[in-house]
Amino acid sequence: MIEMLFIGFLLGMRHAIESDHVAAVASLVTRSTGISESIRLGSVWGVGHTITLFIFGSVVMFLDNMIPEQIAMMLEFTVGIMLVALGFDVLRRCKNKHVHIHPHRHEDGTVHLHAHQHSYKTEHKSNEHEHIHTSKPFPLRALLVGIMHGMAGSAALIVLTMQSVHSFSMGLIYIALFGIGSIAGMAALSIAIILPLRQSHKRFNWLHQYLLAGIGSLTILLGFSMMIEISSNGLSL
Repeated sequence: MIEMLFIGFLLGMRHAIESDHVAAVASLVTRSTGISESIRLGSVWGVGHTITLFIFGSVVMFLDNMIPEQIAMMLEFTVGIMLVALGFDVLRRCKNKHVHIHPHRHEDGTVHLHAHQHSYKTEHKSNEHEHIHTSKPFPLRALLVGIMHGMAGSAALIVLTMQSVHSFSMGLIYIALFGIGSIAGMAALSIAIILPLRQSHKRFNWLHQYLLAGIGSLTILLGFSMMIEISSNGLSL
């Protein structure tokens, strides 16, 4: 049984790298400028995803009933809409703003780089900035996206859980470990996404813009393809 629970954790990590999850989190990470913030976004996505899986899974297992196929398809269709919205948001920011980096010196003598986004219509001088370091707000968008993905993926996970374990308590543990695995997997994936974005941000602004445009475009295409596929499979709206 321990082996089965460990497999649940590994499957959760693998679940995190499904195409729609990668596209959504990549779109979220484009708002980030650092590795720690990207890990935070990916982890919060995983928390939202896990919360929904746990709630849906526990209710369905307790009632010993499956989620109706039509509802599951509607949730997947909603994920497609969400991906399209996220992709257009990336393209909008890519079009309206450009990014540059300049050195900033603190009073104690330490020097580090600051990234800024400005409208293309706005002239900028590096000595005009006043930098205020404040705590980052809670990434509610990442949490909501994770919750939506958890709702859409809960039906398949419940089937897998019922096939793997045969008691309610072990089913909850299995889902919890699956969720923890998805958090770990998405945190690691967020690092893989932000590293090329960060390097291009520092050295090649034109490449950074192309990467953002690519992420936005692919996210939109994936969202539309999901909606088309689900509609062709018999979803009635």
